[in-house]
Amino acid sequence: MWKSLITAYENYLLLEEGLSSNSLKAYIADVHKLEQYAETEKSGAGATEMQTEDIERFIHWLNDIGLGERSQARILSGVKSFYRYLLMENVVNQDPTELIEGPRLKRKLPEVLSVEEIQQMLEEIDRSKANGMRNYALLETLYACGLRVSELIGLQISHIYRDIGFIKVLGKNNKERIIPIGNRALKHIDLYLDHVRSKAKIHRDHIDTLFLNRQGKALSRVMVFMIIKDLASKAGIQKSVSPHSFRHSFATHMVERGADLRAVQEMLGHESITTTEIYTHLDRNYLREVLMTHHPQFK
Repeated sequence: MWKSLITAYENYLLLEEGLSSNSLKAYIADVHKLEQYAETEKSGAGATEMQTEDIERFIHWLNDIGLGERSQARILSGVKSFYRYLLMENVVNQDPTELIEGPRLKRKLPEVLSVEEIQQMLEEIDRSKANGMRNYALLETLYACGLRVSELIGLQISHIYRDIGFIKVLGKNNKERIIPIGNRALKHIDLYLDHVRSKAKIHRDHIDTLFLNRQGKALSRVMVFMIIKDLASKAGIQKSVSPHSFRHSFATHMVERGADLRAVQEMLGHESITTTEIYTHLDRNYLREVLMTHHPQFK
């Protein structure tokens, strides 16, 4: 019973929904997990015999076998899709997953780097080398402006407005925004432009791209990630550091020092203020830490 229904569901996803190979495999794997549960815990019950309480027990079973909340949520999503299909095809009269809610996912925030840790990473860069001068300017810009990595690698020279101290970036959904940039970051951008980029052979499609690789093309996201990982390792930083850590640190440091939340929202390019509000929670934690460290009653 399971095999024929899963095969029909797979054909539906392939022909009607047009899912990619990877997505298709993931959806089918999710249903196989439920089938495995039915075989081991429900005496081989069929797909049409599963009730709401069975799906609830299935979620608990996923937890018991060691799957995390995100994996549980993804599998439940696949199982829900399977039963929506069975309901649509009149194979079942009621969807047993309809009232089932997935586990509440805790938002995992990137690591926050201290100002000292960022400086330690910068100090690991050998600026006597061409790529070192580029990497120094790159990290300075990333932290100074709180950019997404996609905004950083897409930054154009013509969008640097030195006279007013701003840059223009292309953010999510192709929305442009203007962000202040400090003199320190501008100084290192100019050093890179004058001493490195001006001597490079630049690909015709990247004449205006600021940060280039050895082929004269824009850096990839992976390359930026590798540069930052390597510097964090050299600096002896044990945290899980990524390009987004610099954006996260930018916002956290701004809020900790009293920046207006609306201004931080504007600089980060968040659609909603609620997204930016996570930094107020971080700030409260920071204040509590300060209190516990310095208040005599907490000694």
